[in-house]
Amino acid sequence: MNDLPGRTPDAVPAESHDGLWVLTFVIGMAALIVSIVAVIGAFGNESSAAASGAAGSMETEFDITLGEMFVSPSTIEVAAGETITLNVTNTGTMAHDLKVMGMTGTDLLQPGESASVTIGPFTADAQAWCSVPGHKEAGMLLNITVIGATPVATAAGSSATPAATAPTGAIIDAQAEPASEWEPRDPVLGPAEPGDVHEIALDATEELIEVAPGVTQLMWTFGGQVPGPTLRGEIGDTFRVTLTNQGTMGHSIDFHASKVAWNDEMRTILPGESLVYEFTADHAGAFMYHCGTAPTLHHIGNGMFGAIIIDPPELEPVEEEFVLIQSELYLGAEGQPGDLAKMIDEDFDAVVFNGYHNQYKHAPIRVDADKDYRVWVIDDGPSENSAFHIVGTIFDTVFKEGSYLLRPDETSGGSQVLDLQPAQGGFVEFSFAEDGLYPFVTHKFSNAGKGALGFFAVGDVDTSALGSH
Repeated sequence: MNDLPGRTPDAVPAESHDGLWVLTFVIGMAALIVSIVAVIGAFGNESSAAASGAAGSMETEFDITLGEMFVSPSTIEVAAGETITLNVTNTGTMAHDLKVMGMTGTDLLQPGESASVTIGPFTADAQAWCSVPGHKEAGMLLNITVIGATPVATAAGSSATPAATAPTGAIIDAQAEPASEWEPRDPVLGPAEPGDVHEIALDATEELIEVAPGVTQLMWTFGGQVPGPTLRGEIGDTFRVTLTNQGTMGHSIDFHASKVAWNDEMRTILPGESLVYEFTADHAGAFMYHCGTAPTLHHIGNGMFGAIIIDPPELEPVEEEFVLIQSELYLGAEGQPGDLAKMIDEDFDAVVFNGYHNQYKHAPIRVDADKDYRVWVIDDGPSENSAFHIVGTIFDTVFKEGSYLLRPDETSGGSQVLDLQPAQGGFVEFSFAEDGLYPFVTHKFSNAGKGALGFFAVGDVDTSALGSH
């Protein structure tokens, strides 16, 4: 405390000195509090005035831009009770629309097209989004903030927290059996078509497909099946693939076995359009192909993937070859497309071989003992890894990502698993020592219990315990 005028510090009694300090502190704090309250009140009044005046001066017309995958601006403010006009332009490379709550708004706009739409009046905050499947979840969302709306009253004693939403996706019954007319996907891999030029016509379609007993999804496909057809050739072969879009949205195709410009053969084509994707296979391997149209995750996760196999030179002969493509299922509602939100969260309902839950448990693959077999495995994901393993045998040959990791020699080495990340592939070779049932799985066993399970039935073995067809 500053010294009092006309006194020395020693002349002030201790108790008076302390009391004066406390009194000064209290008075000062009181003045400060009064000042703060006044300032807060002033700002509060200004803020309220601005808010009350805003409702009468809000814009009623907005220019909105659509692209991959965005809406710009992403938020607009409107006055309560007002109708507004949106001038919407699609600057993207695929068709988009913009609909309030997915229902009222523009028609589907092709690239470069524009439209104006009048919407409202609004009494509460709302949203508008592109209704093309997956585009909302990928980011094509417009928030409409309503200024001056009356808050919705909450009943006395009730909670303001919304009730949990019930799951909307279809549910797989792991104990269910396919119907008697069900046909499994043939896992046998045949030889490459003769010749060094392969002309292939491939349609992009949208099909209602059973993915587990009693569970159907509206899958997006190549060639009407999931996975798409498996293609095969040799180093130096030319593939000339004509893709025709027979669906209702944009689609494309990307062959990982090719070296071509992304903006040419891999471009998105609209419904009714075609393109020719031509490349020469310069490298051996088990490659993925897939739709690359945004959001790519949704197109792959909803079925648009397959495998193309380019044989390494001097591939050893075996009794028979098989191909198994691992992928995940992210179930939407029964009969609807897969759920992109689940795909983003990697919250899959199942992991499957060749597109169907426990497919080769229901239909075991028949083989014989003491013969050599080759299984090509491709992890098409889109997001989960694979650890392919056959219970009861050992791999004597392992080929992964274009290179042999193991071949028979004097060391008698053996392998127990082929490990693959999404978009990787390879093959294993093996034999069975005796008749019986041999399960094959991904050795990430949480996924083996979610549909990535099959059986080799070796010799004359009873498969009725599996509930097989």
